[in-house]
Amino acid sequence: MPLATARVATDRPARYIRQLVSHMGHKASTALTPDGRGTITVAAGSCTLTPAPDRLELTATAADAASLTLVQDVITRHLVRFATREELTVEWSAPADGAELELLAPVVGEYLLSHHTPADEVLMELATATREATAGAAEMQVSADEGALLTMLTRLTGARFAVEVGVFTGYSTLCIARGLADGGRLLACDVSEEWTAIGRPYWARAGVADRIDLRIAPALTTLRALDTEPVVDIAFIDADKENYPAYYEEIVPRLRPGGLVVLDNVFLGGRVLDPAYQEGRHLAMRRLNDLIASDERVDAVMLPVRDGVTIARRR
Repeated sequence: MPLATARVATDRPARYIRQLVSHMGHKASTALTPDGRGTITVAAGSCTLTPAPDRLELTATAADAASLTLVQDVITRHLVRFATREELTVEWSAPADGAELELLAPVVGEYLLSHHTPADEVLMELATATREATAGAAEMQVSADEGALLTMLTRLTGARFAVEVGVFTGYSTLCIARGLADGGRLLACDVSEEWTAIGRPYWARAGVADRIDLRIAPALTTLRALDTEPVVDIAFIDADKENYPAYYEEIVPRLRPGGLVVLDNVFLGGRVLDPAYQEGRHLAMRRLNDLIASDERVDAVMLPVRDGVTIARRR
């Protein structure tokens, strides 16, 4: 359980962050962002420090409970030492597991689902068919509000050529295809004939089947066969997480200036936030999230939509 937080009441949060980052920079890896947030990384783990109007917010992470305790102790001791004009109280929350974080409260989720342009009959029937045919795997389907977001983004970019990596049963495929400009095409990549076949009749009913070029093959093979010219207007990645970095690197050079790449599941159920999770998909997603944040080829924003959605725009 390698996550813990603390809220420290003080009217000097920014000052303490600067002092800690400056002092500990001699023996730890530290960073201070323009908006005043600090990060301190020691051998045992790391702590982020965020200023708020009346408090200092701390978030400590580590690979295991023992290491987390060490991080908490280091930050607490140094913070209290710097507080010469006031007595600070640092009370850490109980250790938590990233997978148990409530990324989207049910009441918020229900409110979101009831306040977007509703899915039409075709989409609702496809969602039902997916649940009936795939059982527990149906959770891989994007939610109705995320589908609406994909349609909107596709329309906003005026997309004529779109790429989708990971079709599943084709709900997101239908949403993207509907947003294409006249004459637009969607290259949809997947490896399952069985699951993609569920979506085909609904694409036809929606009148977009002729816009969709479904390729049943490893997505990397399909992407690498594309022309290297920047012709992609929008791309959506929602497939095997270990290959996200490779998909991203194949797509970004092919995005036109102003084109978008949208990535789903960038939180992985909260596990990306928790360094105790060290499986291949967790490591790949952390690496990619860090890369996108510093990638000079794009402007990016990570949104707390469902399981986390990143939108990156090619400069």
